[in-house]
Amino acid sequence: MGFPGNKLWVCLAIISLINICQINCELQRFEQPIKGDGTLSFLVLGDWGRKGEFNQSQVAFQMGKIGEELKIDFVVSTGDNFYDNGLEGETDPAFVDSFTNIYTANSLQKQWYSVLGNHDYRGDTVAQMSPALRKIDSRWLCLRSFVVNAEIAELFFLDTTPFVDDYFTNPEHTYDWRHVTPTNTYTTNALADLESALKESRAKWKIVVGHHAIRSVGHHGDTPELVHHLLPILQANNVDFYMNGHDHCLEHISDDISPIQFLTSGAGSKAWRGDIKNMNGEALIKFFYDGQGFMSVHLTPSDVELVFYDVFGRVLHKWTRSKLLLSDI
Repeated sequence: MGFPGNKLWVCLAIISLINICQINCELQRFEQPIKGDGTLSFLVLGDWGRKGEFNQSQVAFQMGKIGEELKIDFVVSTGDNFYDNGLEGETDPAFVDSFTNIYTANSLQKQWYSVLGNHDYRGDTVAQMSPALRKIDSRWLCLRSFVVNAEIAELFFLDTTPFVDDYFTNPEHTYDWRHVTPTNTYTTNALADLESALKESRAKWKIVVGHHAIRSVGHHGDTPELVHHLLPILQANNVDFYMNGHDHCLEHISDDISPIQFLTSGAGSKAWRGDIKNMNGEALIKFFYDGQGFMSVHLTPSDVELVFYDVFGRVLHKWTRSKLLLSDI
């Protein structure tokens, strides 16, 4: 029996809306209040979840101290949140053992905005993004790609693992690719959504966060797929910072043709001593440290201060700039 005419048009309209959303659906947005004086402070940490081992607890302790000094507004996690193979499900005790029971300082009881890393994709990615985890610990927010509006700054989080061809062509592990296949469609849509959000943004500071590096002299080095597909979008849309993890180190590298600063904070627990790629373009490498630590960001409407700390809370590298000077680069 055929559809009555009006029902057929309703069904076609629904299908059309679904297809449009799959082609270009706005990223989910979250509003993040800032301080009364118009400033914003947050910490950036990556590659951490090891139940306190490999100095994860020591890094967390120092984060708590620095977080209190800066009166941070939130924490950014650049992925690889749970080692070695993500979470097994919503009730996996690793969530509490590696997150809730580790980052216990009062200053760290703020919202955590997190992306997935490749190690997270080895487990149950759907569970790691589940609202059920927020019932266990309300700080936790992990999604594939989304936007945080913090008034003077917007942070654009991008799910970078599906961009990396090697995970598909030479898989050494099993990955949870649910909801990201066909991959070409997924990554194309993710880039289109990001580009649209960046173009619409009127924030004074634009920050993009992903797990994989665009530029790095650490173990993994540059990610060719991101250099080819993502970097031109960032350069064309006046992005100030790209923040990532993946390489277990701390880095600050400048772009050669734009104001973008590439910032690696992937030293939340296990680090790789002495594992450095070639140092071509040394003038663009502002800082590299192959030990454990984290990063802080302090923003005003006109200025930025970036600070990298080691596992003892010592300042390793500090970089300050005005928005005006960055725009002139």
